[in-house]
Amino acid sequence: MEIKDLVNLSPQSAGQNRYSRHELLTALGSDGQKRIRQAKALVIGAGGLGSPAILYLASAGLSEIIVVDDDSVDLTNLQRQIIHKMDRIGMKKAESAKISANELNPDVRVRAVTKRPTPQELSELISQVDVVLDCTDNTASRYEVNAACRKLKKPLVTAGCVSFVGQITVCDFRNPESACYACVFPNHEGEDEKASKKGVFAPLVGTLGSMQAGEALKVVGGFGTPLTGRLLMIDLLSQNISILSYRRDENCPCCGKQRSGK
Repeated sequence: MEIKDLVNLSPQSAGQNRYSRHELLTALGSDGQKRIRQAKALVIGAGGLGSPAILYLASAGLSEIIVVDDDSVDLTNLQRQIIHKMDRIGMKKAESAKISANELNPDVRVRAVTKRPTPQELSELISQVDVVLDCTDNTASRYEVNAACRKLKKPLVTAGCVSFVGQITVCDFRNPESACYACVFPNHEGEDEKASKKGVFAPLVGTLGSMQAGEALKVVGGFGTPLTGRLLMIDLLSQNISILSYRRDENCPCCGKQRSGK
């Protein structure tokens, strides 16, 4: 096909070729891309991690992306939260993310949830999707999302970062023996280290958020080896990367056998 022919393609014809670079990948192929196109994702947090995650999920062509964030865009966000723009300062982040995602790919349905969901509402949202991306910035929220995903047997891709250091893992609760977030981080005391106090290197959240999208696509597309039972840790200051394997903790406060009865 000549370049001049591409210019004359109808929107529908262009859409048919949109995902050709995915379909060329042997590990993914047209079947994997079809599964991606049918999948739905819940992204909790439209900040530093959520920004690249949402954009890459939208570009990959998921059926639906639900974005949850009750915060509004401010000037300090724009150093790293690349889904937002100057003229959206004051706008709800979930709404801003919806605009950017639909500008990138109007074929993807994006739903914006602009308030913090109650536990029941969170469960309802999780029940509607095939994968959940936890892009929050505090441990309490991660525990809550982790427990809800485990209860509903939904795969969870969770990441966190501060300063130059971050980590990412996958908890695939479709397997009842899958370890959960609390198995890796069972104890949390004191305040979270947040970007507002410790700072954060902008490319770090870009790297981790992009990886979250990649792990989510592998989960719903049924290809590759997701980071299930493995914690990938990265330090962009030294460019050190390490992977720690872990398994379900029988004494875990969330999924331990004494608590779950299994």
